[in-house]
Amino acid sequence: MWGVKQKSYNCERCGNDFVSRAALRYHFHAKHLGKVHCETCSAEILCEASSRDSEAEHEVALVNHQRICWNMILRRETKFVAMGTATSCRMCCKRFGSVHAREHHEKQKHGFTANKRAQMATNFKPASFLEYTTPMEINTFVKEKLRPILGPVKLACTSDIEGIITFIKEIFPLPITSIIKGGSYVKGTDTQDFSNVDLVLFSKAFASLEDCQTTTPEVLEELGNALIKSSWTSRLVMQKQRKFSLRFYFMCYKNNHGHSFDIMPCSDMFASMLSTGPKESFYHKLYLCCDDDKIQLYTMALLKYQVEFVKASTETVKDFIRLMKHWFKTSFAEPTKENKFRRLPSSYTIELITIYVWELARKPIFFSFVQGMRAVLKLLTQYREICITWHRHYKPNFTIFQKMFLKQSRPFVLDPVNPTFNVCENSNAWDEIAHVARQSLLKPLFNGIAAKEPWLFTNNW
Repeated sequence: MWGVKQKSYNCERCGNDFVSRAALRYHFHAKHLGKVHCETCSAEILCEASSRDSEAEHEVALVNHQRICWNMILRRETKFVAMGTATSCRMCCKRFGSVHAREHHEKQKHGFTANKRAQMATNFKPASFLEYTTPMEINTFVKEKLRPILGPVKLACTSDIEGIITFIKEIFPLPITSIIKGGSYVKGTDTQDFSNVDLVLFSKAFASLEDCQTTTPEVLEELGNALIKSSWTSRLVMQKQRKFSLRFYFMCYKNNHGHSFDIMPCSDMFASMLSTGPKESFYHKLYLCCDDDKIQLYTMALLKYQVEFVKASTETVKDFIRLMKHWFKTSFAEPTKENKFRRLPSSYTIELITIYVWELARKPIFFSFVQGMRAVLKLLTQYREICITWHRHYKPNFTIFQKMFLKQSRPFVLDPVNPTFNVCENSNAWDEIAHVARQSLLKPLFNGIAAKEPWLFTNNW
């Protein structure tokens, strides 16, 4: 739902919001007056102290930033946990207290102007589907180019995937009590050119959460070695092992296509806690946890409910999601050395925003993809107004939800199965998303297109 708009006054220095100019003025005098940002270490210091901000102190600060930088690189592909990436610089990975402070740094330090942003954000692929001019052509494009191929290809693909999953269960170093399958392949949002499968393997062999933390890397290494030595090895492309997941690319159906796999072991204690659905006690433990590794393990257990949320959509909505994910994949420029710390939203975020817009249209069974896509793009152009929540797994009066809602940063899309996770926080490039969305709306596909029922609510955007 959309949050109630209330006039707020924002501090450009630290990003905090205030209900009046007087409150903002008092805050600025108390916290920032007489202070400046040090361009070397990014700290806020007294003006007279700038000369004493010594070279040695700068070196220490830069080493600390370097450490943060490397940690961010290792974490950036984490699927379930927000790491505060929204406040990190796209060019040098320094982190700030607010998005406003980060954007100010990017402009002052790196000259990240509107023109530069446009140049680094947009790269519409040749023969982009946005050049199509009729809704019927888009329907044909989705059917022929995006939907997975059915028939013998689909049957062979399913057989291969179930075969490799069965083999993984057989060679897994620990006894498995249950398994959760996720990813676009399971949710039904995969396309002809990309599909991923997530497997969370629960085991009672982990004596505790701490044991799961320390043992998982060894378990994954042993599993990876077993896969390499197996008869499947010629169809596997192993990728760099992460702390809590093993990733590889699996080629199937005579190598004509493949799937990206993520294997993630997890303690069975979570499966037991969630056996009848997410519990408030589970959310409380997750909310109070301050260890990023433990949070990652907690939230792995919620994969089942994330899958169910998306999978419950109609086939037409899944096609709609495929179209939006294809737009996302073919409209943005790849990061360069200059902006290598740019983080675009995850595909899960795109799925949730697409489902939300469809729900705003009162969940039509049949609808125009052009009208639906126009609605999503218009919403993305005003990302600072996005405030999306669901209450199927937690109620509006749930304490943790209320705390998250009060301290929300925009855009705000709260995971429908995890009230501690704003899925938008993993991205630091929402202004680029808005720019590409605006440019997309100028393409021939949307020429002369006006909102029609049930999409008239977009006229207010």
